[in-house]
Amino acid sequence: MTKQRILVTNVYDRLCFFLEDDGKITEILVSDEDDKNGASVQVGDIYIGRIKRRIPNIHAVFIELFPGMECYCTEEETACACFTKKNGKQKVCVGDELVVQVNKEAFKSKKPSVTTNISLTGRYAVISMRPHEPGVSSKLPKKERETLKNWLKDLAISSCGVILRTEAAKLPKEELSKEIRTQENRLIGLLDRAKTRTCFSRLMESDPGILAGFSHVRWESLAEIVTDIPKVWDRIRAYLLEKEPDILSCLRFYEDGQFPLTKLYSLEQVMDRALSQKVWLKSGGSLIIQPTEALTVIDVNTGRSVSGNQEQYLKLNLEAAKEAARQIRLRNLSGIILIDFINLSGQEDRELLLHTMRELTAADPVKTEVIDLTKLDLMEITRKKGRPPLYEAIRKKERSNE
Repeated sequence: MTKQRILVTNVYDRLCFFLEDDGKITEILVSDEDDKNGASVQVGDIYIGRIKRRIPNIHAVFIELFPGMECYCTEEETACACFTKKNGKQKVCVGDELVVQVNKEAFKSKKPSVTTNISLTGRYAVISMRPHEPGVSSKLPKKERETLKNWLKDLAISSCGVILRTEAAKLPKEELSKEIRTQENRLIGLLDRAKTRTCFSRLMESDPGILAGFSHVRWESLAEIVTDIPKVWDRIRAYLLEKEPDILSCLRFYEDGQFPLTKLYSLEQVMDRALSQKVWLKSGGSLIIQPTEALTVIDVNTGRSVSGNQEQYLKLNLEAAKEAARQIRLRNLSGIILIDFINLSGQEDRELLLHTMRELTAADPVKTEVIDLTKLDLMEITRKKGRPPLYEAIRKKERSNE
């Protein structure tokens, strides 16, 4: 398994979190903690909100988390909600107060969205409020998934839903059972606590700023965490002491006034390339990445070095698929993504390209689904929305500094 490294430093006056996997940066998170000041929310925050508006024709409600902060929620989502105050006999009424969790941050003109299916994510399991069939990470082999599913059924947890993460397969069953029960008790305690709290109370805050980046780290593969900012070092140390004390030895403070951390790892160049529309491929081809309001389009260009035969086209497409999968994660692109590949005439080549992209996106910690490859060689991909994409996070930071 490849080794991971975390780098936290200021790049272009922005506090940034970089996750390096096998020598390449795979994720960038731009912290907005200096901009929040209680005026925004982030994925994972849990509040007691109040239904402010109901829109019957789209079966949706807008829930206020605190004055000035409205979030979108479908009426279907409120079916099994934990209400702390009911304002009428209908299932959903203006004035109802209920526990909600942010599952999508604001993006451009769209408001944040919330869910009533409250969930807590641990290192090995995700516990959610609504009971459901036991779930296991799809990244595990089928036989291993079935074994863990049967074990979960025997555990007979009826009060909540459980999904086991990839790392759970390596943990002894006794320890795994202990974590699940601990998370279950945390969730029950949180919902009980909500009954005595007032509207707009924040019941739980997700990891702030750069600490949110730790959610995608494979702790068993982590080689080191490096920062050159004393306050950040203190914050990460406190976080590790509470959640991952075994990893403390990986934390390192970088001190070299002559050669900054940004120069050592060429982080300014990494950021520039991650924001550039054009990405060069080793073969001489390139990707053109164009986000729009509705979707993201990635165009694969051959370049001068590729001759017009199917073997060369397949080779370029496979190279482009690998880089496109990396760029999607690096830039945190989400929603609908279309990749315009070079035309392939052979069905076997098309199936190989589709299979390759599915394997590449399976490593993405954010749920990504490769739908199909159309007759026009447009690959359809969807990726779950959460935090804003990198380019929007940068713009948001720029606007806050104006």
